[in-house]
Amino acid sequence: MLRFLTAGESHGKALVVVVEGMPAGLRVTAEDVARELGRRRLGFGRGPRMRFEADQVTLLGGVRHGRTLGAPVAIEIGNSEWERKWTQEMSPAPGRPAGVLTQPRPGHADLAGMQKYGFDDARDVLERASARETAARVAAGSLAKLLLAQLGMSVVSHVIQLGPERAKDGTRPRPEDQDRIDESPVRASDPEAEHRMVAAVKAAAKAGDSLGGVVEVLAYDVPVGLGSHVHWDRKLDGLLAQALMSIQAVKAVEIGEGWEMARRRGSEAHDAIRFDPTARSTGGYVRETTRAGGIEGGISVGGLVVARVAMKPLATLNRPVIETVDVVTKGSVVSFKERTDVTAVPAMGVVAETMTALVLAGEALRKFGGDSMAEVLRNRGGFIASLGETLSPPVPE
Repeated sequence: MLRFLTAGESHGKALVVVVEGMPAGLRVTAEDVARELGRRRLGFGRGPRMRFEADQVTLLGGVRHGRTLGAPVAIEIGNSEWERKWTQEMSPAPGRPAGVLTQPRPGHADLAGMQKYGFDDARDVLERASARETAARVAAGSLAKLLLAQLGMSVVSHVIQLGPERAKDGTRPRPEDQDRIDESPVRASDPEAEHRMVAAVKAAAKAGDSLGGVVEVLAYDVPVGLGSHVHWDRKLDGLLAQALMSIQAVKAVEIGEGWEMARRRGSEAHDAIRFDPTARSTGGYVRETTRAGGIEGGISVGGLVVARVAMKPLATLNRPVIETVDVVTKGSVVSFKERTDVTAVPAMGVVAETMTALVLAGEALRKFGGDSMAEVLRNRGGFIASLGETLSPPVPE
């Protein structure tokens, strides 16, 4: 089973992620991880922190001479600002910080976390609740993407809505379009919508406000049979929804055309099946639409998997106007400013790719198994070959 655990705080010395269950023999370098982390810093509307806080990647264990060993992989992402600004404020040594944050920000985990753990300082919560934690997820996802590539799968994302501006329907990039998407200031596939999205970000920035949006995640060439109809917690769409919803500030996840299908009649809501003997990877059965998002009954049907992820506007504004309460004085105040992004939707798309890749990689390893990449690939090949054997009715004895 593939699983990962992250540790570390936003302004702490480093983030760490441990990935367990990665088979031996997967080619990986620190540069592979750094490349994905660099993509996470993309996007018009990010604050200055993205420009000066570089990710310092160190492979601590589980990799030798560019290949995984089958042992847990440990990755450290150092904070370049630690020694310059945060050694005292975030010190693990006993003591008290110089300043205590007593005015929790609405829309953040601040107050609920303070009440849950009995903290009197919002920083004890916000440092871990920060979206900076997603850097560790992206590091883990870089391994998952490398594994998926070996299995013939690719994951790409693009922004389909930023604030009120939406791309036209049907603008769906392919894996080979990733560089082009990343070159867009808002990671949009629709050039016309890109201009409108940039203008919306500029307008929000001028007003000291923030914007949310929607990202579409596309997983190509997913084999049939990932997930399960047998147990509720192994359904592929359920796993994807939980993983994507866990991203900071995400408030909605849609598989395929979920919300639109709810408004249609059944005769117009499903993906017709036809037979094409050349489609060997799916046993000859194909669906030409993705209304169900490439998943039926909790199982991948083979081909394209589609999910959409909605992120709320960031609650920390350049012009603090959201009312809150000081937990000491109980007086009404406006929330403090901790970060300055106008929007993080383009970067959220990269994180959504990460979480999708980790789910697909985990289910692929559950389906095909193996301690080494060679064994996983053999098992996958055997399964794909067996699909063709089930197309014809059994010969009577």
